[in-house]
Amino acid sequence: MTRPADPLTAVIVDDEAPARLAMRHALGVVGGVEVVAECANGFEAVKAVTDRRPDVLFLDVQMPKLDGFEVLELVGVETPVVFVTAYDQFALRAFEVHAVDYLLKPFTPERLAAALDRVRQRTTTQPDAAALRASARPPGAPLERVVIRDGAQVHVLPVDSIDFVRAEDDYVAFHAAGKSYLKEQTLADLETQLDPRRFVRIHRSYLLNIERLARVELYAKDSRVAILTGGATLPVSRAGYQRLQQLL
Repeated sequence: MTRPADPLTAVIVDDEAPARLAMRHALGVVGGVEVVAECANGFEAVKAVTDRRPDVLFLDVQMPKLDGFEVLELVGVETPVVFVTAYDQFALRAFEVHAVDYLLKPFTPERLAAALDRVRQRTTTQPDAAALRASARPPGAPLERVVIRDGAQVHVLPVDSIDFVRAEDDYVAFHAAGKSYLKEQTLADLETQLDPRRFVRIHRSYLLNIERLARVELYAKDSRVAILTGGATLPVSRAGYQRLQQLL
């Protein structure tokens, strides 16, 4: 006799309670799934994934505070994600970030069962982290906010609040309102996501929000520093100074 497979553990994320109830009911009809948490927003989802380590995350796309793509960026690539939404315009972005499946509401039990089969058959191929970040925003649009995970805590920084960004090995440090927030990302990758009319690479290790620039001073021969409105002093390379002059 074949031993039945262990049930998949699942987390359901949707800002509407009836939608969460409907998904739980649909999973009960199909069977083979244990729902270990239900979440009403992206912050709860990040904590649930951190605490419960589910086999699959059923994730709504359009939610307040954090949308589904931002949640996926924060939880990483280890947890298989099935997007669940009433809108088909997000399907391409979902598969660009290697979502296991994309369920369009309303869906049949057969369609849900097929999605669960994909979860069970998922290969070890993982999406590229840069692809996750790129797909967390509409194509061609610069970032409007940055989401940063610190354990189970999530920080959401509007780009307007960022004073400058400093490279730190494989991380970047966002400096805003006197605080620093670390995120695993390269400065070159981040530079492609920010509005080039507002953020300029003044040094190989620094991106500056030009709205924070008070003045540029000559520090030594062919060496300059940027003085920010808050008093911080940043190095400016020769190439960085040329880029500044083009913007100012």
